[in-house]
Amino acid sequence: MNKIKFLISFIFLSFILNPVYANNSGWNNNLRTLFIDNGANIYTINIRTFGAKDYNKNDIIETNLGEAKGTFINAIPRLKELRELGINTIYLLPVTKTGKLKALGTAGSLYAMDSFNTIDPNLLDETDFTPNVKEQARKFINEAHKLGMHVIVDLPSCGSYDMSLEKPDLFLKDKDNSAIIPSDWTDVRLFNVYDKEGGLNKALVDEYKSFIDLMQNIGVDGIRADVAAIKPKEFWAEIINYARKNDSQFLFLAEASPKWANPAKGYTAYTSTEDLLEAGFDGYYSDWSDLKDIKTKNDMYSKIENELKLIKKFDNKKSFIANFATHDQVSPASLGYPYWQMVNWLNMTLPLNPYTLDGFPAADSYSYKFQNKKADKSYTDDDTYFVHKNKFDIFNFSRAPYSLKEEDLPDSEYLNAARLRYVMAPFISSKNCEFLKTNNSSVFAFKKEIGTEFIIVIGNLDFVNAQDANVKVPKMKKDDFVMPFKMQEAPIAKNGSFEISLKPFEIQVLAVKKMPEPKHKSK
Repeated sequence: MNKIKFLISFIFLSFILNPVYANNSGWNNNLRTLFIDNGANIYTINIRTFGAKDYNKNDIIETNLGEAKGTFINAIPRLKELRELGINTIYLLPVTKTGKLKALGTAGSLYAMDSFNTIDPNLLDETDFTPNVKEQARKFINEAHKLGMHVIVDLPSCGSYDMSLEKPDLFLKDKDNSAIIPSDWTDVRLFNVYDKEGGLNKALVDEYKSFIDLMQNIGVDGIRADVAAIKPKEFWAEIINYARKNDSQFLFLAEASPKWANPAKGYTAYTSTEDLLEAGFDGYYSDWSDLKDIKTKNDMYSKIENELKLIKKFDNKKSFIANFATHDQVSPASLGYPYWQMVNWLNMTLPLNPYTLDGFPAADSYSYKFQNKKADKSYTDDDTYFVHKNKFDIFNFSRAPYSLKEEDLPDSEYLNAARLRYVMAPFISSKNCEFLKTNNSSVFAFKKEIGTEFIIVIGNLDFVNAQDANVKVPKMKKDDFVMPFKMQEAPIAKNGSFEISLKPFEIQVLAVKKMPEPKHKSK
């Protein structure tokens, strides 16, 4: 591409890609439609860390030293920051009260739920005049809505050990009449979905409905159901139908994926992803946590095709997110910058709803100084700062994940990818994806096309070696206008192909505008 084209591209991007804000005082939830159309840009935060103030930079929050735990109130000033990143859907990790017995970490796991209808009192901000934590949660959600952002909340799949003692009828028991620990989740116990007659356990159904009531009362726009597949289809159908009576656009996102195994094997059946969608879920997880293990373009193409086939069974009225980097996955930044870049651009260009974990835009490796050390103070019966290495902390009152600084925004890889998603939404949100032929099995390429314009994504799956490839691009001509969004070294454009050299795990993203055929002068 010549210098004039590059300058035009730069001016175009600078003008078009400025952040756009919505200022909605009256809120109309349209999240299901947005998600199904691949229009949701989802950002996950943990309220108890998002606005935390760690003044001495030791990664743990010490309130006795004047530091502040994250609350709904001190999260509000950062909402505009999320909107500037192109976020339109905030996903809150669990905000319900957590168990303190047989706990993991000094604050207890967010997923060791101790109440369905009580918001964690630790999220109360005592500096605010709002009377209680429920009203503070409502205030946070209202402020998000004013900026045009939806809010979904995580619904844990199991109850805390504390809850199993308080409400034993909710829990499945083994032959010794003890509540069951699923997988290796030692701080939670498995719910009993059925009663003695084989019908749904009414007490449990009522608890789930009380969670829905609480969420809808404070203005939440949908839920993400943790480990949804360990509940049966009929259970979710009842819960979803109950929620949709009040809000037909209330989103249900299942933490489920077609190839995942049952963590409660031997105790509960495992509901297929297709059955969860039949029950009313709007979407599920496309499993990309194994990206570094995908070695060939054909394996990658098959992965995408299989997801799209499942969606087509439902007339494209469902969708999914990727799980490149959730709180359950090791930070992409800890695997090196090329890997982080690949995740970042695929997350924004694949035919799905992009999902970002707090800290990812600033390449946080989630390395905590206090990790697994003896705790000076604990709010549970665990006296260690329990953390999974290089994973987002959900067990302690810890520092806020790293965020982009104002001076870093102009050169931010994350922001450039998010802006591409925004500007090229008609292309990228499409559930069609054309795979391009390459002469190298390690190099993948796919195209999103509308009319005379298309986006091309090309990547090297080799984690160690550089790779050269010829990428066939039907209909493209040498003089077509090529605009780079992401590249290190420009490919050589020919009629119908690119000659490209890629470093290990490098990804390139290009937009192509077909130039009109020259008109021949009549004699």
